[in-house]
Amino acid sequence: MDVPELVARAREGRPRAVARLISMVENGSPRLREITAELCADRPSRARVIGLTGAPGVGKSTSTGMLIQAFRRRGMRVGVLAVDPSSPFTGGALLGDRVRMQEHATDPEVFIRSMAGRGHLGGLAWATPQALRVLETAGCEVVLIETVGVGQAEVDIASLADTTVVLLAPGMGDGVQAAKAGILEIADVFVVNKADRDGAQAAVRELRNMVALAGRAWRPPIVPAVAVRGEGAEEVVAALDGHLAYLESSGELGRRRHARACAEIEAIALAALRSRSAHLHGDRRLDALATRVLEAGLDPYRAADELLAAVG
Repeated sequence: MDVPELVARAREGRPRAVARLISMVENGSPRLREITAELCADRPSRARVIGLTGAPGVGKSTSTGMLIQAFRRRGMRVGVLAVDPSSPFTGGALLGDRVRMQEHATDPEVFIRSMAGRGHLGGLAWATPQALRVLETAGCEVVLIETVGVGQAEVDIASLADTTVVLLAPGMGDGVQAAKAGILEIADVFVVNKADRDGAQAAVRELRNMVALAGRAWRPPIVPAVAVRGEGAEEVVAALDGHLAYLESSGELGRRRHARACAEIEAIALAALRSRSAHLHGDRRLDALATRVLEAGLDPYRAADELLAAVG
């Protein structure tokens, strides 16, 4: 099947075409440029992109399932990109996130795709932005992006999502631990999951103190939830709606999406530059520049300028 026909079928919402396109994107198909050009030729209205992130064990997959159900009750077509960690030894991934969302697997208006992180840092897979574009083409009105279990510095989701949800759970650390976690700075909405456990109210209080001190234009709401039972779903969706209204009224939505496009272009350009320079290892020009840096007083910045000029 040629690329235009495949994209046309994806626009009709056919799951096999959507899955095949994402596989081609994820595997770095030689036709990736053609696929992207075809996807961008007639852009649909952009999907609402919601990122869910947090430490391992806070209930990201269960919370994603809860939100799928909430948006489906509104009659919306939902796409999910669930990123799973890859083994540093085999490169394989369990892709277990979709196991927790099996109740939605037979819904034709829900497309769930697990993606292996493949060693990409930041909590996302490198192909996540392109996979997002495929789901937009397929008519998904909401796309939920679930990151791998992250720590204090994996904040790539903030550059891709319109709204970033940071999930926490009781017993994940004291107030000092929470305060030093850089991931909390990207939150547009906080969800304290497993709120039926001891320590949930203390976690909410600590978050409120942090939010009060942050001084941000948007004050992230803090929503308790028990995702496994669906408790708090409507409150979480209301918080998401409130943030979307803020983004639209303040003009921040356009700025975020513009920054997203800039980041994607920059990443593609840097990847192309790395590809062009990869063959220079052992090249005489690189060896000569290294010798001049070591012996002839050439500084490495000027050497790098000469190397960039050489690779075009």
